[in-house]
Amino acid sequence: MFKFLTYPKLPTLLRFYALVIIIALIAALIMKYRQTSQVEPADSAPAVEEEAFVSELPDFSSITNIDQKKQSFFAFLHHYIDTENQRILKSRAVLLELSEILLIAPDVSPAELSTREQLALDAIAAEYRLQDSGMSNAELVEELLVRVDVIPVSLALAQAATESAWGTSRFAKQGNNIFGQWCFDEGCGLIPGRRADSASHEVRAFASVEASVTAYFRNLNTNPTYEYLRELRAQMRMQGKALDPMRLAAGLSRYSERGHVYVAEVQDIIRYNDLIAHDQQS
Repeated sequence: MFKFLTYPKLPTLLRFYALVIIIALIAALIMKYRQTSQVEPADSAPAVEEEAFVSELPDFSSITNIDQKKQSFFAFLHHYIDTENQRILKSRAVLLELSEILLIAPDVSPAELSTREQLALDAIAAEYRLQDSGMSNAELVEELLVRVDVIPVSLALAQAATESAWGTSRFAKQGNNIFGQWCFDEGCGLIPGRRADSASHEVRAFASVEASVTAYFRNLNTNPTYEYLRELRAQMRMQGKALDPMRLAAGLSRYSERGHVYVAEVQDIIRYNDLIAHDQQS
């Protein structure tokens, strides 16, 4: 392609411009090659997502020794329950600080919260489903202190044991559902094998054990069904007593269709497995 440049009758100036154009074309081709070799096309590049930690439920079915299975189950879940309780206690500490500000003399001169304090209160209220309550700040803090509180580890472990068949149920293994929680949107979980034809509920599926534990706490601390449990807990707090899981279990009569039989079963699991010792470890 360069033979015409050697033609003797070609004017010098034209030969010069032709050479410049050829060099420019070669440079452009080299540049294009370097760009395509270093950067993949955007539509073919794989999406990059943040790696999330998702715990896996151990295969408790493989443990044949019953006592060993129980202890392994309790030891595994204790950490997740205690972690959620610690998170709740941090929010409760914020509320206790706000209550000191708001309840000093509310009838005389209602205190004003700073912007930071108001944002913190609004965030907790939203988490505990009281963002549109219409309450004053003082009333809101008072109600939140009833909701934002721990569940004894022993009580949570006992419920987890009976609801998940010690971590061996289909719903626990396939959906990380440790506490037998239901959902009502189609496709939100696993369909129970013995569900009545007229029923539409599913057993909720969770992405992780952590998510299942968090949802369980949220359920007991916000659902109107468990208002009695929260009232019992608040009474113990007002009396300066330690939370009694055996008494609090009475607030779970509507957790199962078995009612008081279910409550007795949860209490028996706590008693027979000495689960109150787990409360003392937290």
